[in-house]
Amino acid sequence: MSDGYEADAFGERYDGDGQDDTVPGQERTFAALPPAQGRGFAESWWGRAWLKALEDTALDGQQLKKGRRFAREGRVGAVSVRPGRITAVVRDRDESGFRSDVLLQELTDGEWDRFLDMAVDRAGHIAALLDREMPPHLVEDAAAAGVDLLPGIGDLDPECSCEAWDHCPHTAALCYQVARLLDQDPFVLLLMRGRGERRLLDELQVRIAARAAGHGPSGTVDDPAEEAEDRAAVRGVVAAEAYAAAGILPPLPPVPVLPGEPGQAPSLDTETDPEPGLDPTALEMLATDSAARAHRMLAAALSPHHGQQPVPAGLTPEQDAVRLAADARPEPWIANRLATGSGRQRAGLPAAVRAWQYGGTAALTVLDEEWTPDADALARARTRLAGAWEEDEAPRLRGERNRWTSADGSVQLRYGRDGRWYPYRKESGRWTPVGPSDEDPAAAWADATAPADV
Repeated sequence: MSDGYEADAFGERYDGDGQDDTVPGQERTFAALPPAQGRGFAESWWGRAWLKALEDTALDGQQLKKGRRFAREGRVGAVSVRPGRITAVVRDRDESGFRSDVLLQELTDGEWDRFLDMAVDRAGHIAALLDREMPPHLVEDAAAAGVDLLPGIGDLDPECSCEAWDHCPHTAALCYQVARLLDQDPFVLLLMRGRGERRLLDELQVRIAARAAGHGPSGTVDDPAEEAEDRAAVRGVVAAEAYAAAGILPPLPPVPVLPGEPGQAPSLDTETDPEPGLDPTALEMLATDSAARAHRMLAAALSPHHGQQPVPAGLTPEQDAVRLAADARPEPWIANRLATGSGRQRAGLPAAVRAWQYGGTAALTVLDEEWTPDADALARARTRLAGAWEEDEAPRLRGERNRWTSADGSVQLRYGRDGRWYPYRKESGRWTPVGPSDEDPAAAWADATAPADV
């Protein structure tokens, strides 16, 4: 476990020592969800329990219906979730916006201790939380320990800039939208109750480690029978038992359908000021890039014979900085940081970006590396050069190591370790890639000598 955490992408900050020194500012912000026509607002049972608390609390059913329509039409903006409060701007039909808040009582430190101790007692509860599920027996066991996770009648307290005294269409729309978020991640509810995901999981890990070492949360040695039960819970089940249960397990879920495009990055423009050194714009760029990469990886995984394809080599931090600059097209000040991360001067980054766009890692290596081919590789290179043109059409080239340069010093062919030829041209005093690689040096030469505006 890490010695400490800085603020994460959602603004959550926690020092990781398991103590009660909570630092204010835990917050997650979710981008506005698209309209929800033709579907219910809650599919999970805990999402439906959330809506039941709303519908049992509100005095005016017509206000709820209007709020449900607002949410269905996509009139709820980005939703900010933090301990004890959820917030969003909700637009009326005339496009006027209202800040809407819904308050929920946070659990006390003592209630959190009872909940965590209860969760550690059963490995299934920990597994459910890690799978982002909230099974009924977890909630029932928490209630038996005196901890109410789900809200009840009167627990959702509305506040809105429209100055309604009860749930208005704006706070109702916010609650309906939050039900969709709860379907995806029950940690949203736990954050409202006072604990962010990272802190909660860290505190569970502390308790698990203490039980495994034979000590309770207070540091006292457990009863031997309880210790044996705790160790069994931490270690899981015998493999033979797991295999024996295969016949009663549900079938695997269907293969996911590839979305039409990557998901949108969350908006980090919130009322909470970022921690020093934390740049929301850069984080949004990284989130957008991660979504695009995940989409490409899923597309590759769903393609035929994916299992027979070699695993691509990982990128070094320097290579990944160039990839980000090429794929994300960042603002100039972010490009300056990426240039530093790539180990290059700012003026050298465009050539690296162009190399990446033409040929990825291989082309980037050719840009950076000058090497001497062995006798066999050199013989193959010379044979290809000799056969690429008729004798009276061959350009005058001066060879040095793996590079062949034109007589006037303006064009160059680079021979890669992959046996391919890479076209280069001198631009503003720098050798710059000007086309993709080719097995035929004449084709690469044509790219290198083509007019610059082609």
